Amino acid sequence: MKAILQRVKGNTFIGKGDSNHWVVLDTVKQFGGSEAGSKPMELVLIALGGCTAMDVESLLKKMRTPADDFRVEVEAENAQEHPKVFTRIKIVYKFWGENLNENNIKKAIELSQNKYCSVSAMLKKTCEITYQIEINPD
Repeated sequence: MKAILQRVKGNTFIGKGDSNHWVVLDTVKQFGGSEAGSKPMELVLIALGGCTAMDVESLLKKMRTPADDFRVEVEAENAQEHPKVFTRIKIVYKFWGENLNENNIKKAIELSQNKYCSVSAMLKKTCEITYQIEINPD
């Protein structure tokens, strides 16, 4: 697997990996950016959320546990000093639907967190990751 990043202007870049899809990476104007794309650390959180969400969706489909709607929210705390790595990450899994099988949902999330999600496995080596499950939240 590999990726390339191409400077567009100042500190604004576009990057793509083997899937051949471009992503805009940027920063604030104070640091030479255009504020026209996601910051790299935001993309790490998006990657974590996407990895586990895709795992859970796939596993629930195999378990025949459909949800009317499903959302993953990811929140992180950073170190105060450089490098400002993540020190804690919290993932909230939200499900909406009638007659949801909570046991299957819990099992799918545990499998994602402990076996399948590569992004989570990497980040767990440097920070604490916790999660919670909300069924039909307000």
